[in-house]
Amino acid sequence: MVVISIDQQIIYLRLRKSIRLDKGKPIHLGQIAQIIIDPKWENTLKQLIIVQPKDERHLVIDLMMIIRKVTEVLPEVTIEYFGEPHVFVEFEENKPSPNFVLIALVWLLLFVGSGLAIMNFHADVSMEEVHQKIYTFVTGKEKESPLLLQIPYSLGLGIGMILFFNRLFKKKFSEEPSPLELEMYLYKENMNQFLITKQFQKNDKRSGSDDDGTIP
Repeated sequence: MVVISIDQQIIYLRLRKSIRLDKGKPIHLGQIAQIIIDPKWENTLKQLIIVQPKDERHLVIDLMMIIRKVTEVLPEVTIEYFGEPHVFVEFEENKPSPNFVLIALVWLLLFVGSGLAIMNFHADVSMEEVHQKIYTFVTGKEKESPLLLQIPYSLGLGIGMILFFNRLFKKKFSEEPSPLELEMYLYKENMNQFLITKQFQKNDKRSGSDDDGTIP
């Protein structure tokens, strides 16, 4: 490794929270962090290899590992960092082509299950009786199947679900996240935090630390 002798410099680092990279390739500092330093040293640091991953599905790169690598190249540098003290790296793998038969079966299962859930809810609250009473109240006539209310209600139920989830196939109606997207985001954040904690616990066991591995 080449050690660069320079005057006192300050490097500002902002580590990315999480990132997806190709599996088996070395991880460079420029991939996992934003860097501000004298432009003549910026490219050197961006190309600095921090770690060579093996067969892991995910990896946690700690700030201390980054500092160790940077100071090996720039011994006189002062490091200021912002944001997270670690980076969660996921490695992309070659995924098999989708099984359209399985997708169709799952779609059918969800369709039938959601339809039954809606019908059971309507049966529990006596929705048909409510429509009959509203129709009688508005028109003064009794009707066993008030389609004038039931058809718009059914259409409105479907349109309401589309607007609630803010998506029709790949089209979004606004930039606001849908409740499903928020739940998926929270699930992903919790999963990443769990994996990061487990990785720190493994590192502590290897180093013989008594720390419980929790992240402040």
